[in-house]
Amino acid sequence: MTQPSGNPLDVRERGAQGQATDRRLFIQFQAFGGCVESKPLAEALENSQVEAVLYHDLNDPRGAGVLALSEDPAFFATRLRDLLNSGPFAGLSPKADFAMFGRTYASGYEADLEDYLLRRARRTVLNPAWPWAIWYPLRRTGAFARLAPQEQGAILREHGGVGHPYGNAGLAQDIRLACHGLDVRDNDFVIGLIGPDLHPLSHLVQSMRKTVQTSQYLQSLGPFFVGHVAWQSPIR
Repeated sequence: MTQPSGNPLDVRERGAQGQATDRRLFIQFQAFGGCVESKPLAEALENSQVEAVLYHDLNDPRGAGVLALSEDPAFFATRLRDLLNSGPFAGLSPKADFAMFGRTYASGYEADLEDYLLRRARRTVLNPAWPWAIWYPLRRTGAFARLAPQEQGAILREHGGVGHPYGNAGLAQDIRLACHGLDVRDNDFVIGLIGPDLHPLSHLVQSMRKTVQTSQYLQSLGPFFVGHVAWQSPIR
């Protein structure tokens, strides 16, 4: 593809007051079946010194999930790939339907751009006080993309406003990742809801169903992985 002449294409993330960076965090979720004992998995992850979370699958007594984080996307196709094909992971059965991969992104209003892109997600998923998680992908309809920016903004503000009281009360924190072109099912986003208890996370999903975005402009939602932390690396 030939790039048009003129100003070079700028794909950096942008925050408030002219902040810009080309750094972002990539996050991958993988689910597995056939896990009778999770301790060997936790030990393998700890010995590897990767940044990760190991979940027990709420809906599968032999299920487990691994959430891994890195600024380098090649990490997932090299070092993490080797780890998940060796040792105790080699005997597990990957659940391809639950595989998710995305990147942190900025909306343009972030007061501390690098903190939002690189550290906020780490603080959330690696917090030992928040052991519950719901992870799922979503895809908006094409009709949403054709709306005027003002209409899109109003819809997104309504949707985001539903979640703010949960965050302010310490009941739920959200992780939003863009996965355009990175998802085998052409999803747009990966969402993680993290918190100290499970019920508020479910309640938040229920409340979101009433928003214009969810009720009118979502083409697909899920599948949902519901997990409880079995092991997590320390926050660095």
